[in-house]
Amino acid sequence: MPHPGDQVRTMKALGEEGWPARAQHVAYIGDACVVRGSDDFDHADLTAVRGRFPGRHVTLDGDVITVWPQARSQ
Repeated sequence: MPHPGDQVRTMKALGEEGWPARAQHVAYIGDACVVRGSDDFDHADLTAVRGRFPGRHVTLDGDVITVWPQARSQ
């Protein structure tokens, strides 16, 4: 049975401030966020996404930036 937080939501409004210029697609998967680019992102792009998600673990892998879900408290 899927958990409500496992739903995939996509967002097309990339004209908002804070998304890198190379961003082509943003998907929210539960509490995670995946940003796909038209080309490889650079450190400035990573910094911009980190600014949108302060305190979250954000990683860069070529043309994908991932904002990882927050750890669940037990």
